[in-house]
Order: sequence, then structure tokens, then C-alpha cells
Amino acid sequence: MIMDGHAHIIVPEATRDAGIESWRPHVRWEDGKQIVEAGGRQIRSALHEFVRIEAILRFQESRGIGRTLLCPWVPLLGYELEQEDGLRACRVQNEALARLVESYPGRVAALGAVPLQVPDLAARELEALMAGRRLRGVEVAADVRGVPLGDDRFLPFWAAAADTGALVFIHPTTRGFDIAALGGYYMWNTVGNPLETTITAAQMVMAGVMEKYPRLKVLLAHGGGALMCVRGRLRHSHSFQPDARSRLRESPDTSLRRFFYDTVTHDSDLLRSLVEYAGADHVLLGSDYPFDMGVADPVGDVRGLGLSTVAEAAILGGNALRLLGEEEVRRG
Repeated sequence: MIMDGHAHIIVPEATRDAGIESWRPHVRWEDGKQIVEAGGRQIRSALHEFVRIEAILRFQESRGIGRTLLCPWVPLLGYELEQEDGLRACRVQNEALARLVESYPGRVAALGAVPLQVPDLAARELEALMAGRRLRGVEVAADVRGVPLGDDRFLPFWAAAADTGALVFIHPTTRGFDIAALGGYYMWNTVGNPLETTITAAQMVMAGVMEKYPRLKVLLAHGGGALMCVRGRLRHSHSFQPDARSRLRESPDTSLRRFFYDTVTHDSDLLRSLVEYAGADHVLLGSDYPFDMGVADPVGDVRGLGLSTVAEAAILGGNALRLLGEEEVRRG
């Protein structure tokens, strides 16, 4: 089973066609191009079908992918909304995603959303979501209203994720933390997205979150950003600097290796190095469907690394099945 662990969808139930709330996007095709209107902006970077599940699955199958782990479009996580509206936005998508899982058994799995701007509520929603067993976890953004995910206010959420076995997929906000220097040349995406992941994951490591909850299953988008480049600096600072070691007892490398990483790196040398560092059991196939910065042939990229048969099979699907709690079911 080859499984894409990084693919997005806007469920029809969340679009402007299904309701009038301001958070809902309008999706249309014009002259063969898909346009997503949200928050007063037009987004044209979603090159492939974003809403209709049958078209999404046909495209995935054309790339050799037999199963897809779907998650929301990040702006629809709704962290800017007040509690009631944010909760509704999450529940609308969660219910729709759960119906897709039930309608396409063996072909679709899904991660939902929780209102992380209210961490205690997010923890309760995650517990309820996991109790239903239709969704396998949640996607969260790398930043919640300017607060990093390693902040103590999110500890109830991380505790719930560890206790329930939920998979938590950390994805950039796609705003590059609003850094002005990233405004041109598409750098808000090419540099901003991996920068967000790098900062958030490193902060979670140094704040001791991954050490405190060793059972956490956290997947990082885009190969973990630039973590492979800064791991030595984190390690060195932790060896002598009091602030760097104020919360973390274990080596930063130990915490970094607790994360799972997708394969969306656009660089075979980097991907090979990531597999060597994190282990083939901690890397998952990803495409970043349906975006222009996605990977055209994710399966081919993995097969081109020259890994062992066992390692290749784990990355292409085995690790995803294990994280979703389906390994034993399929073995049976």
C-alpha cells in the first residue's frame, strides 16, 4: 500500500456554496485554472482539484498512490476566529472528512482540525474526535496567533495527543510569520514555509515538549524545514548555554528523532540525509497535493534514493499505516 501522508482538501461542506460564514472560501475554475477566494484574496497556487474527492483520488492513482491521508487547507483551521465560530469551522470539516473516510474505505484516511486558539477546548475536541475513531488525528499550524506550539499554554493539547495516540501534523501557516523580507520572489513560500516548521519544531524540542511526552506522534511538513541544518547548533548550545538547557534534559538530537518527517524536500541529497538521520521508520511519503510547490512524482523520488527494500516500503506506506494504528489490522 503506497500512501500519501501530506495532501489537502477543501471539503464541499466548508465552501461558500454550503454557507455564508466569512471563513468559508469560494472555489471556482476559470479558463482552466482553479481560483480559491478567501480572506479577500485570490489564491491560484492550487493547481489540481481541491474539492471533489473522486477527481482527487483519480489524480493520486495516476501517480501510483493507492491511499491518501487528507487534511484541511491550513487557512481553514480558523485560529483567527472567536471560539464559537472556530469550533464550528472545525466540526464542519471534521464531520465531512469522517464521511469521506467511511465512503472510501481503504482509499481515504483523514486528519481533522481543532480550535487550538483555545487549548483546553482543543484538547477536549481531540479526545472526542479520537474516541469516534473515524479520524486519526489533527493538522495544526506552526503558529497560533503568534504563539509557538511549545508554549506551556498548549500542554493540555499535547497531553491529550499523547494519551489518545493521535497523529498531529504540523504545517506552516503559509504566511512566513509575516516577515517583510519574505514578501517578494515567492520567498514567503520557498523560504517562509520551511522556516516556520524549523522554528516551531526547534522550539518544541528546546522547551522539552517532545521529551515530556515521548509517546507523541508528530509529523513535520516539508522534511522538517531546515532542522537538518540547525541540529548541530541546537546540540552545541545545549552543551553549555544555561537558557538552552533550562527545559530540555536529553540531547536535542533525541527529541529531533522523535518527530516524523514527510518527503517533500525537492532535493534527493537532503531527503537521503534525512532518512539517514531520522531513520527510515520516521519518514513518510508526501506530495503536498494540490499545490504548485508539491512534488510531481513523490513515489519516484523515494524509489530513486536507492534504499533497501524494507526501508523503501516503510517510507512509501508502512510508516503511515503504523502511525494511523492500522498496521496490525492489515497484518491480520
